[in-house]
Amino acid sequence: MRAARRERYGSPAVIRIEDVAVPTPADDELLIRVHAATVNRTDCALLSASPFIMRFMTGLRRPRNTTLGTDFAGRVEAIGSRVSRFAVGDAVWGIDDLGAGSHAEYLVISRDASVARMPTGLSFEEAAACIEGAWYAHSILERAALEKGRRVLINGATGAIGSALLQMCVYRGATVTAVGNTRNLELLRSLGADRVINYEQADFTRDDQVYDYVFDAVGKSTFGACKRLLAPRGVYVSTEPGPGWQNPFLALLTPALGGKRVVFPIPVDRKAFLEVMGRLVTERQFRPVIDRTVTLDAIQEAYAYAASGQKTGNVVLKLIE
Repeated sequence: MRAARRERYGSPAVIRIEDVAVPTPADDELLIRVHAATVNRTDCALLSASPFIMRFMTGLRRPRNTTLGTDFAGRVEAIGSRVSRFAVGDAVWGIDDLGAGSHAEYLVISRDASVARMPTGLSFEEAAACIEGAWYAHSILERAALEKGRRVLINGATGAIGSALLQMCVYRGATVTAVGNTRNLELLRSLGADRVINYEQADFTRDDQVYDYVFDAVGKSTFGACKRLLAPRGVYVSTEPGPGWQNPFLALLTPALGGKRVVFPIPVDRKAFLEVMGRLVTERQFRPVIDRTVTLDAIQEAYAYAASGQKTGNVVLKLIE
């Protein structure tokens, strides 16, 4: 099989397409023929091992997982003798944020891992685009305890996390102001935004409205810059640790002070998320946003584009015609 692999941490230039043996599933594993995956922010972080603390989970000097990829959609090709929940031919999707090895034509995964049957009505490419960004978006909302009727501002609403977060906030009954660029303003409205701010023309931190929640889905603002936007007991959440890793610290400090506070979105259970996403897709309450679809031969360019911060929604990797 063909697989996108790397032997060391670095830029997209270290990625190589190699021919390797198809893995054999153990008794408690599934062999999955990968039809599609995404190239996402998590993949880019695993490629470069940035921030450095990631190396304590992925390998201090060299990556333990040489095959790249964190999410996937595909079909079960074979099952181990102790697998009963899945059958050969099942369409499945899943995620492992520490590395699923899904940028390859086949992968093996434990029956107990974050893998589930795909909802019907989606192509494999669409299914793949419903996973990684949406999982982080769901984690943000669970940690922030978003309530119906609240006022929300989302910075970076056009990315994989942001476009999912926008739709999930709307589903939960929030009134959403979305921040994006000129070419994506209509997309934001179509996803349910009540109001849009064009960051190419205005600084969203100078907005004159007040919000119960400010979600920074690209991690480019700070609590200090956004504090003036928050209601007296408003919540700020960023997808990044912030300058000097201030956000985890502020998440511990600000609740004790009362008033405006920071919540740091530690990811929630992946299996539970797949159930939630399956329900949203089945109820037609979620539409995956796809920027472009690429093949393995364009994997280096896909990583560079995903890392640039310019993509709209998801970059999908198609592994089977």
